[in-house]
Amino acid sequence: MADLFDPLELRGVEIPNRITVSPMCQYSCEERDGMPTEWHRQHLESRATGGAGLVLTEATAVEPRGRITPEDLGIWNDEQRDGLKPITEFVASQGAVSGIQLAHAGRKASDSRPWEGENPVQPEDGGWEVRSPSGEPWPYPDETVPTQRMDESDIEDVVESFRAAARRADEAGFDIAEVHGAHGYLLHQFLSPVTNDREDEYGGSFENRTRLIRDVTEAVREAFPDEKPVFVRLSATDWMGEDAWTVDDTVELAGELDSLGADLIDVSGGGIAPGSWPDSAGPNYQVPYAEAVREGTDLAVGAVGGVTEASQADALIRNGRADLAIIGREHLRDPYFALHAAQELGAEDRIDVPIQYHRAF
Repeated sequence: MADLFDPLELRGVEIPNRITVSPMCQYSCEERDGMPTEWHRQHLESRATGGAGLVLTEATAVEPRGRITPEDLGIWNDEQRDGLKPITEFVASQGAVSGIQLAHAGRKASDSRPWEGENPVQPEDGGWEVRSPSGEPWPYPDETVPTQRMDESDIEDVVESFRAAARRADEAGFDIAEVHGAHGYLLHQFLSPVTNDREDEYGGSFENRTRLIRDVTEAVREAFPDEKPVFVRLSATDWMGEDAWTVDDTVELAGELDSLGADLIDVSGGGIAPGSWPDSAGPNYQVPYAEAVREGTDLAVGAVGGVTEASQADALIRNGRADLAIIGREHLRDPYFALHAAQELGAEDRIDVPIQYHRAF
């Protein structure tokens, strides 16, 4: 079996090891223009220097209305594309692979940053009217922003925004494009009966509720070069019972995404409604969902959630539970997680340590 420091080849891209920096929003575009800043550069580039095989950007909005907050990163114009290119070039210079998560927040857009409280940003304060499958706003404690039910033209625009973003992602030098279909954002809102009460071709049946994410995945696959992989992040469950989105639904959808050219499912969970998280979230708490997708399809999978230790991440790969160990908050605590993991596991000779750091390893 493979282990944590074996490469993973997907299409024409070889990820040098199985450690992946999970997409983590930084909410740091202070000019509210979607442009990457020095903060984004140091955040992403330092993890590549730290030895991670794959570095994924935060949720990057495919259109201005798709931002979670006004301070989110974007890739809806060429200036943003050009601003991201130096980051991908540096990541590549460290021997790592760069990926971008393409996203639209839907009804969870126009929000304030986490450290500014749970309050929507109103249009007069730089926010905007948001779009959702059913026209229902995100239930903030005190107030909401204007919310409009998406019509067919809105849906077509979203698909084309993802297509254009995938093209710009390639031009910016990203090796992997990930479609964000999880955590209660727009594509997940269409998937889940909790947030989708439509009666047209985008609502009701499983086939209809999955139509948008299938169309988006197909558009991204068409716009992204054949030799570069496409990932899809899914919330495997809403954690809200059998009348919501379930693990069985995820396995079925993953099989269909496979036929549309997806290469890996990044398996997460929850986020569709306030409180839709498990009461306890210990180590590997979402790994069984990744296993279900891996066993039910021919796709590669990434496991995320409560992965904090080198031996734990290694065991995920060695035991065939996942193909990538996708690590989020531990990378915030330790940008050099991969280098430290190599030391702990006796694999220093299997990872590229920057020459400037050799004397420490």
